[in-house]
Amino acid sequence: MAQLINGRELADNLQEQMRLEVDVLKKQGVFPGLVVFLVGDDPASKTYIKNKEIASQKIGIQSTVENYPSDISEEKLLAEIEKYNNDPNYHGILVQLPLPGHIDEEKVLLAIDPKKDVDGFHPMNMGKLLLGQPQTLPCTPYGIMKMFEAYEIHLEGKHAIVIGRSNIVGKPMAQLLLAKNATVTMAHSHTKDLPALAKQADVIVSAVGKGNFVTKDFVKEGAVVIDVGMNRDENGKRIGDVNFVEVEPKASFITPVPKGVGPMTITMLMQQTIEACKRQEFN
Repeated sequence: MAQLINGRELADNLQEQMRLEVDVLKKQGVFPGLVVFLVGDDPASKTYIKNKEIASQKIGIQSTVENYPSDISEEKLLAEIEKYNNDPNYHGILVQLPLPGHIDEEKVLLAIDPKKDVDGFHPMNMGKLLLGQPQTLPCTPYGIMKMFEAYEIHLEGKHAIVIGRSNIVGKPMAQLLLAKNATVTMAHSHTKDLPALAKQADVIVSAVGKGNFVTKDFVKEGAVVIDVGMNRDENGKRIGDVNFVEVEPKASFITPVPKGVGPMTITMLMQQTIEACKRQEFN
């Protein structure tokens, strides 16, 4: 029987510490500010942004959501980003992805001042991560590393497999695991005999976006299983990448969906907004 990694509880504890930290900053006349850009009205993005707003209010971060119609021109969006790059009241800028097809995502991410890139997706911040000199990290992998830390899951010398190679989760996750001296295998849609490969791993991080993809055949006894998936089953119920019922009896630690990785992603966004604020105000 696996121990449940309670992301919701850990996120609440960390957010309470952040609230106290923000109170101290405010007494010094410093008010952390975050602006979130939402283009269009994607329901999943709207839900995520609502949860960011709730977390911001709880912690005391000044948060603004700029909601633009889906037909906004790329030029106009870039001009809006530049406006906030130059606004000293905002320390963090986040552009909610995905963007409509007519807007070049890479160009938009490049337009954000790297100092204000609290999502960790700017090529400069990604490059620093690759060089082992991270400043701002992609929030989901960062949240997972905090989970390992909180539950005293030691990674040194362990074999970790990351299933999924996205820029948002898979690639940065592999770098963070490497930095903790894990031996890392990257798996993806072209990987041959994935269940047999995964079964060799001490740690499995699944970020493929396919419901119940990881079954008991992927998991050796005592493995740590981190489920990044956010999927819906045929009844509309939220499920992860991992078949929880099958896998949980074999794992030593496992994250549930919901209340696993999701709350930690938002929490690390808040943490990085506070860190960016301190760097900009005090350095």
